[in-house]
Order: sequence, then C-alpha cells, then structure tokens
Amino acid sequence: MKIAVTIWGNRISPVFDSARTLLVVQIENRHITRQFYTPFDPESPVHLITTLKSLEIDTLVCGAISRKPADLISEQNIHLISFVTGNVRRFLDSFAKGQTVGKKHMMPGFSPEYRNAY
Repeated sequence: MKIAVTIWGNRISPVFDSARTLLVVQIENRHITRQFYTPFDPESPVHLITTLKSLEIDTLVCGAISRKPADLISEQNIHLISFVTGNVRRFLDSFAKGQTVGKKHMMPGFSPEYRNAY
C-alpha cells in the first residue's frame, strides 16, 4: 500500500489547502518500507491528481478538506481519509500496524458520519 499524507512541519496539515508537501510512504506487512517527500500545489487539482496517479498513491490522508478537491480525489479511485490530525510519525506508525485511524488522530469535534458527506 502506498499512501500520501499532507504535512506541515512534523504534523499532518490541519488544512489541506495550506499544505505544500506530501509525505509518501510505502507500507508492506505492517511496516513502513520506503518514504520520501514531494511538493504539490493544493490550488491546482489537476496537478495534484497527476502527482498522486504518477506516484501510484492508494490513499491520501489529510486534515480538513473542501468538497471540490475531496470529490476530485475520490473520483480517481484514491481512498481519501480526511479530518486527521497529529504528529505524522506517530500517525504513520499506528496506521501501518492496523491501517485504521484511531480516535486520538481524529480532529476535535469530528464525527465519523461527517466524513461520509465527503
């Protein structure tokens, strides 16, 4: 599985539109086997989709995201996990082991039903 996480410093970027860097991670057998950073422009959905497709990303993890980019990502059959927060290393270690998002990584006030709206 190859995932990309929008980052801001050492954290998952709280707002997708503010991120400029993706941390791309390969997960195999519940372990991170490869990782690298790549820039992206959240204001250019076409560039983002091209980047995600060229990197063969299965899943994109981000904080809050607007409906338009969320829909574009989902339309490309890229699994979107949004409204995630916290230290990116802790999140990735946890995610690699279980490939789920625990409550401690959900944005405050977030409801799982809300995610289905996106």
